[in-house]
Amino acid sequence: MEVKLQPSRPHPDSGSRHHHQGKEGHDPKEPEQLRKLFIGGLSFETTDDNCVVMRDPQTKRSRDSGFVTYSCVEEVDAAMCARPHKVDGCVVEPKRAISREDSVKPGAHLTVKNIFVGDIKEDTEEYNLRDYFERYGKIETIEVMEDRQSGKKRGFTFVTFDDHDTVDKIVVQKYHTINGHNCEVKKALSKQEMQSAGSQRGCGGGSGNFMGRGGNFGGGGGNFGCGGNFGGRGGYGGGGGGSRGSPYGGGYGSGGGSGGYGSRRF
Repeated sequence: MEVKLQPSRPHPDSGSRHHHQGKEGHDPKEPEQLRKLFIGGLSFETTDDNCVVMRDPQTKRSRDSGFVTYSCVEEVDAAMCARPHKVDGCVVEPKRAISREDSVKPGAHLTVKNIFVGDIKEDTEEYNLRDYFERYGKIETIEVMEDRQSGKKRGFTFVTFDDHDTVDKIVVQKYHTINGHNCEVKKALSKQEMQSAGSQRGCGGGSGNFMGRGGNFGGGGGNFGCGGNFGGRGGYGGGGGGSRGSPYGGGYGSGGGSGGYGSRRF
């Protein structure tokens, strides 16, 4: 079923902090970034009546993408649950908007169903992870990484969901506390996806576009993929020993962020 992208009649975001109000206005506790969707695949005929259309600064022509800002995160969730959507006769591609700061990180725009969870403490069990992440969406697998020799937990895990939007919703939140501990959560990228993200460096150069169509998603300086490899922390998994029972070749972000997290195939 195809529906038009207007659940609860969202108002377009004109760039002001609070351009629109719901019946009671937006929840001030919910940042605007969490209430915003990026809409790709728009018709060139779509106007700002439906969303804020991104346009070429010289020609003023539509770049076939735009943004919609809702009054609350609940409406964003409802819009994503109601996919697919049609706007002006075109099936569009809605995704949760990425901040300018995050848009330059490698892999930020890739569509994946897996997350990396780091800084997990020894007393955190698989059921703690499952209880926490199930609130966001349906989990397919949880892989708690263990040392091949000792069997001890290595402090990170990978979680796979049945929908890429669940991953997008989790990573856009940034901060997560699991079993009383703050954890690092990012998109998990395969070696091939890391290479794909790296190949985007230097592509484009404008602002306001998505996935290399002339610049960065949502604007901002620099090009997609700059700033080194995903993670950049190093140390996860060590220097190529791998984890017991895991298809990961080396450590996630091993070597100070000079590579991917191994040869995992998603």
